[in-house]
Amino acid sequence: MVRINFSSSIDLIKYPLITSKTNLLFENNQYTFLVDPRLNKLSIKKAIEFLFDVKIIKINSCNLPKKKRRVGQFTGIKPRYKKVIVKLAKDNKIDLFSND
Repeated sequence: MVRINFSSSIDLIKYPLITSKTNLLFENNQYTFLVDPRLNKLSIKKAIEFLFDVKIIKINSCNLPKKKRRVGQFTGIKPRYKKVIVKLAKDNKIDLFSND
């Protein structure tokens, strides 16, 4: 297991995943993020609570499979990520679509 300190775990949260299915989860106060696969649930919880100033109730995570990509004659794989669905407390909210 790789030890990751708190300051680097903030950088390892890549971006929120916005699809039609994850938009339906917004109604249940659940948000989806792609993170580095080395992070565990505890470090993900601490980083998201620090970044967005929210209280997390539950975290579901799954490792996404490797995907092959081809550029001309060369084949390779895309970077791997872990998908995380975070359920927030009832009165908390993350504003992903800010007008600023």
